[in-house]
Amino acid sequence: MLRKIIRIDEEKCNGCGNCITNCHEGALRLIDGKARLISDMYCDGLGDCIGHCPEGAIEITEREAEPAVSQGKPEAGSPEIVQSELMQWPVQLHLLNPQASYFRNADVVLAADCAAFAMGNFHSRYLKGKSLAIACPKLDSNKEAYIEKLGSMIAGAKINSLIVVMMEVPCCGGLLQMAKMARDNAKCDIPIIKAYISIQGKVLGEELE
Repeated sequence: MLRKIIRIDEEKCNGCGNCITNCHEGALRLIDGKARLISDMYCDGLGDCIGHCPEGAIEITEREAEPAVSQGKPEAGSPEIVQSELMQWPVQLHLLNPQASYFRNADVVLAADCAAFAMGNFHSRYLKGKSLAIACPKLDSNKEAYIEKLGSMIAGAKINSLIVVMMEVPCCGGLLQMAKMARDNAKCDIPIIKAYISIQGKVLGEELE
């Protein structure tokens, strides 16, 4: 169908991420240092993100696109049907084989155990098309095994990128530390993106490490 949808000029985009945190539909993501529209279906064409771009890299165009699907709350009385984006099992880092086929050349999400419970659109915003590992840096034991497994994913399975999804609580910082230590040990300079989530499920920021 013909409808309004945003377009991002990649040459102008400086990767600041302001548009991403102000897109309530979760339609944008930072990939290779540039903001990108991950799915036509998530963009409602209202352009809330435009005013937050300091480089003027976003505009609204009219073109053929799939109908928009709201990521917000359903109308009263209507059932909510949410598509799961989970592609593998198990997901807990202690149970995972870092050389499993679903990690090879994959984009991987390393998420705090609490993140998916706090964030209603975790699947659509972070998990779609990616493999998953979950861990709790405060409660889980044998962090050295975690670092070894992540390093094996980076060097052995040759994952493309690692998105670390953390809650805003202080103990979650250990998750990012483990990811960076694993990258250093593997001696492979893959991009690590850290995403901070509030306890209410709001994305507070995304940064490239």
